[in-house]
Amino acid sequence: MTENNEKSNYEAKDITVLKNLEAVRLRPSMYIGDTTKRGLHHLVFEVLDNGTDEFLAGHCSKIDVVINKDGSVSIEDDGRGIPVDLHPEMNKPAVEVVLTVLHAGGKFDNKTYQVSGGLHGVGVSVVNALSGWLEATIKRDGKIWNQRYERGRAVSELKELGESSETGTKITFLPDSEIFEEIIFDYEVLIQRLKELAFLNKGIKINIKDERNGKNDEYCYEGGILSFVKFLNENKNQLHDGIYFEKKQEGMDFEIALQYNDGYTDNILSFCNTINTIEGGTHEEGFRTALTRSINDYIKKNKLGDNVSGDDVREGLSCVISVKIPEPQFEGQTKTKLGNSEVKGIVSKIVYDKLNTYFEENPGIAKQLIRKIIDASRAREAARKARELTRRKSVLESGSLPGKLADCQEKDPSKSELFIVEGDSAAGTSKMARDRKFQAVLPLRGKVLNVEKARIDKVLANNEITNLISAIGTGIGEEFDLSKLRYNKIIILCDSDIDGAHIQTLLLTFFFRYMKELIENGNVYIGLPPLYGVKKGKKIHFVTKEEDLEGTLENLGKDGLTIQRFKGLGELNDDQLRVTAIAPESRDLIKVKIEDGIKADQIFTILMGEEVAPRRKFIFENAKNVKHLDV
Repeated sequence: MTENNEKSNYEAKDITVLKNLEAVRLRPSMYIGDTTKRGLHHLVFEVLDNGTDEFLAGHCSKIDVVINKDGSVSIEDDGRGIPVDLHPEMNKPAVEVVLTVLHAGGKFDNKTYQVSGGLHGVGVSVVNALSGWLEATIKRDGKIWNQRYERGRAVSELKELGESSETGTKITFLPDSEIFEEIIFDYEVLIQRLKELAFLNKGIKINIKDERNGKNDEYCYEGGILSFVKFLNENKNQLHDGIYFEKKQEGMDFEIALQYNDGYTDNILSFCNTINTIEGGTHEEGFRTALTRSINDYIKKNKLGDNVSGDDVREGLSCVISVKIPEPQFEGQTKTKLGNSEVKGIVSKIVYDKLNTYFEENPGIAKQLIRKIIDASRAREAARKARELTRRKSVLESGSLPGKLADCQEKDPSKSELFIVEGDSAAGTSKMARDRKFQAVLPLRGKVLNVEKARIDKVLANNEITNLISAIGTGIGEEFDLSKLRYNKIIILCDSDIDGAHIQTLLLTFFFRYMKELIENGNVYIGLPPLYGVKKGKKIHFVTKEEDLEGTLENLGKDGLTIQRFKGLGELNDDQLRVTAIAPESRDLIKVKIEDGIKADQIFTILMGEEVAPRRKFIFENAKNVKHLDV
C-alpha cells in the first residue's frame, strides 16, 4: 500500500529488545488483566492489534480470524510479515525474538510504526507465553516460513515451507489450560471487538469464521466512526444527521463524530490508536470542555437563555472520539486512560472551532439541539430543587433513610447486604428469612419507573426510585460518591415469573443508566430464588436453574416425585427462602457485569426504549432461547 523506501523497511535490526519473558506465566494477570473469560479473549485482541498497527502504517488491508474446531484461534493479516532474518544482537530469527522476549518489537523507535496500539511490545510474546502451543506462519521475501512454540519456548527451528508472492503474518494459538479457567472462545465477544476495529480503521476488511458451527461475518465501514455513531443510535430516535470532523496536526490524527437522539442518557466512547480508553483521559476531557463552551457561546450569542452544564449538553448524545498519536501515554498495560497533556488542548480547539462552524452553517439543527439542551437544564434544575427539598425534609424528620427499609445492625458497609424485593408479601418473608445483623431489606411497591423513558426530574420525583437512592447512599449523576455506599452487596431478588423478570429488567436499567459505577465495581447481584421444589417423601429438593431440573429428577429417581413450580417469593416460607436465596452459605447469586458496554446500551434501548419495531425483532430472534415462560 505504500512505496518501498528506506523509511518504511521493516527488518530484523528494527526489533528493539528491552527485557525477557520471565514473569508472564507466573503473574499473567499483570499483563492481561485476569485469567477468566475476559483475559482469554484479551489474547486475541493483542494479536489483532498487530494487524491493525500494520494497517495504520499503510501495509495491511484485511485481517482474517478463525476459531478452529480444536478450540484454537488463527489471526492472519496481509501486512509485511514479521521479519525472519537473524537479529543482530540476539543471533536468532527476528520472529523468535518477537515471540519469546517480553519487550521486543518494532514499536519503540517511531520509525517502523508511527502509530501503534500495541505500544509496549508485550502483546504477542505474552500470548505465546500463555499458550499451550503457538504457531507463526510468515509470508515475506517471496517465501513462507513457519515456527512452533510451546508455553513460550521455541520447539522447532524456523523452517522454510515454500514460495509465495504474498506477504503477511498468521498466528495460531491454543491458550494454556494450566493458566486459564476455561478455554472456550465466545464468538459474540470477538465480533464486538472486530466490528469496533472495523469502525475505527476506515476501509479495513475484517472477516471472522467459526469452524465449530459454521458462523461467519464480514466487517468493513467506509464511513468509519461516523458509521460507528449511527450504529450506536441505531434503535434510537435520531434528531439530525451525524456530525463528523477530522484534523491532522503535529503527526497526530484526530477524528470526532457525534449525533444527538431524543433519549436522556449519553454514550461517549473514546479511543487512542484503536484502543478503547474506557476511563477516558485527556482526549475526552478536551471534547467535553469544548462541547459545553461551544453550546454556551451559541446560547449567549443568540440570546436563547442562560448557561447550561456539561450534563445538560450531553443528554441524548452519542459520540466517538478517536485519536492516533505516535507516543501515547497510557495508564498501565491495560490502556484504559490516556494521559498525554498536549492532547486535551488540541482536541478542545478542534471541537470548539468545528462545532462553531457547524452551528453557523446549520442554524436549524443548532436551535433544535439547543431547545433539547435547555429543556434538559430546566429538568435538572427541577431535580436539584427536589433533592434539596428532600434533604431539608430528611433533616426535619431526623433521618434520611426510607421508612420501608428494614435496615441491618452492621454499620460497616463492606459486611452489609441489601435485598431489593417487590411487594409486601415478599418483603415480609424476606425480613423473617434474613440475618438482621448484616442483611437489610427494601421493598418496592409495584413496577419501578422505566428510566429509559424518563428525564432526571421525573426519575427523582418517583418515590420508589428515591427510596432506592436513599437506601444505597451514593447519590447519582454528578453527586455519585462510591465512598458513601451503605452496602457492599445490592441484591435484586424478584419473583420467578414474567412480572418478576420485568421488574428485574427495570431495576437493571436504572443501575446501568444512573449507578453504572456500582456494576463496574461489582456491587450489584441477581438473587436466584428456586424455580422448582421437587418433593420426595417429606423432603423438598430445591432447583434454582432450569437446566438443573432434569439432573435433579434423575438423581432422585423419577418415580414418586411431586414437582412444584414456584412463581413468587410469597409461595416460600421464611425457612425455605433463607436456605435457597438469603443465606450466603447456600444461596445462588449472579454478579452483574458489563462485558460489552456498547451491546448493553443497545439492549437496554431495545427492551426499554420508545421504539416498538426493534423490540419486536429482538423478541422474535431470541424467543428460541427462552426455556420457561409464565404468562
